[in-house]
Amino acid sequence: MSNQVKALAVAGAVAAALTGIASAPAHAQEKEKCYGVSLAGANDCAAGPGTTCAGTSSVDYQGNAWKFVDAGTCASMELPDGRMGSLEPLERDLPA
Repeated sequence: MSNQVKALAVAGAVAAALTGIASAPAHAQEKEKCYGVSLAGANDCAAGPGTTCAGTSSVDYQGNAWKFVDAGTCASMELPDGRMGSLEPLERDLPA
């Protein structure tokens, strides 16, 4: 194979790869774990000792249970009774 054919093949592969990256859905965003924002049984994971994972929180806005939210929105989430989301586990609203 000539060098010119090899160069064209490499250029084509690079162009195809870049097209795939550029065509990612516009709605795809980075996500982050946000503690204390899920309703009981609606957490994505981590609901404290004795729980397995998703859907195991037992209290609304349980401080040690998290949900995936759009990156950059967690700390500004306003919840009932002055609660806010947190990027770290919270000591509030834990089951008895």
